[in-house]
Amino acid sequence: MNKYFNRRISVVLFLGFSSGLPLALSGGTLQAWLTVEDVDIKTIGLFSLVGLPYTLKFLWAPLLDRFSVPLFGRRRGWIFVSQFILLILIFAMSLVSPVKSTLVFAFLAFGLAFASSSQDIVVDAYRAEVLREDERGLGAAVSVTGYRVAMLVSGALALILSEVLGWRSTYMFIAVLMILGITAVWLGPEPEVTGTQPNTMNEAVRGPLVEFFARDGAWMMLTLIILYKLGDAFAGSLTTSFLIRGVGFSVGEVGAINKGMGLAATIVGALFGGALMTRLGLYWSLLIFGVLQAVSNLSFMVLSIVGKSYVMLVFTIAFENLAGGMGTAAFVAFLMALCNHNYTATQFALLSALASLGRVFVGPASGFLVDEYGWLLFFLITFLAAIPGLILLWKMRENVESLESRKDRQAIF
Repeated sequence: MNKYFNRRISVVLFLGFSSGLPLALSGGTLQAWLTVEDVDIKTIGLFSLVGLPYTLKFLWAPLLDRFSVPLFGRRRGWIFVSQFILLILIFAMSLVSPVKSTLVFAFLAFGLAFASSSQDIVVDAYRAEVLREDERGLGAAVSVTGYRVAMLVSGALALILSEVLGWRSTYMFIAVLMILGITAVWLGPEPEVTGTQPNTMNEAVRGPLVEFFARDGAWMMLTLIILYKLGDAFAGSLTTSFLIRGVGFSVGEVGAINKGMGLAATIVGALFGGALMTRLGLYWSLLIFGVLQAVSNLSFMVLSIVGKSYVMLVFTIAFENLAGGMGTAAFVAFLMALCNHNYTATQFALLSALASLGRVFVGPASGFLVDEYGWLLFFLITFLAAIPGLILLWKMRENVESLESRKDRQAIF
C-alpha cells in the first residue's frame, strides 16, 4: 500500500471527508436540532425536502463540465468555490434560530444541500481524473473512508457535542472543519490527463449521453450498474428492523454493533479491497467482492435460524460490512473507469444516480416480502437477487477488462 499512498491519494482522502461532512447537517443532525428546539413535527417533516438536491444533482452537472472557475484548474476551482460557500452557510446556520427564523433557516439548509451536492459532483469528477488507473481501487477506498468518518463527525459526534457546546457552537466547529477540504484543494495536483471542455451547453448536455451510448455494450453496462449492488441494497433495507424485531436485540446493542462496529468494518473492507484491487485488477475485484457480498447475505439467514446469539451477530455484521466495503471500493473504481474525461462530472453523476435506483425500489418491496414469507426466505431472496448481476459481469468480462490498460492488469488468476 505504501507504493500507492501518495499525494493524489492523500488529497482524495481529505476531499472524501469534505464531501461527507455537510450531509448530516441537512439531514439527521438537522432533524435532531429541530426536535430539541420543539419545532412542530409537520415542519420537521417538510424540512426533509431540503435534501432534494442530492437526488437531482445530475441536472446541473453539465454546467460544471461546461464552465470553469479561473482558479485552481477546471475541477479544483469549482470544488474550492463550493467548499467556501459551504463554510459560510454552515456558519450562517449557527447564527439563525430555527424557531424564530424558520424560513431563513430552511433557505440556508437548502442552500447547504445544494452546495454540498455540487461539491460531490466535482469531487467525483476530480477523483476520476486525477487518479491513475492502478490507483483507482485504493483511491475509491480512501475516499469512502474519508466520507464515512466525516458522516460520523457531523452525525454522532455532533449530537454529543451539542449537549456540551450547544447547537450553534457545534455547527461553528463543523464549519471550521471545512478548512481541511479547502487545504486539500489548495495542495492538490492537477490531473495528468484532462479532457476537452465542452464548447456549448448543448454539447455539455448531449455529449455525455451520445459518447456513452456510442460504446459497444452500453445498455448492458447500465444494467450491470443497476444490478451489481442490488442484493446488498436489498438486505440492507431492513437490517435494523430484523435485528430488533426479528431476532430480539435491543436498540442499544444494534447501535453499538451494527452501527459502530459495522462502520469500522466497512472502512476496513474498503481499504483492504482497494489495496487488493492493485493486484487483482478491476474485473476480478468486482467478481470476487460481488460474490462475497452475496454470500454475506446468507449469514443473516443463519442468524435468523440461530436466534439471539451475540457471537453470530458480531460475525454477521463484520462479514456483511467487510464485504460491502470491498464491493463499494471496486464499484466506485468501476464508475470512475467508465467516465470520459470530457464529461466526467455529468457521466459520474448520472451513473451514480442510476446505481441508486436499486436502493430506491427495493425498500417498499422488502417489507411485503418479509410480511409474506418471513425473515429466512427474505434473506435467501436477497442472495438470489445478487446473482443476475454477477452472471452479467461474467458475460461482460471483456468489456470490463477493456477499461484497464493491459499493463495495469496484475490479476493473480
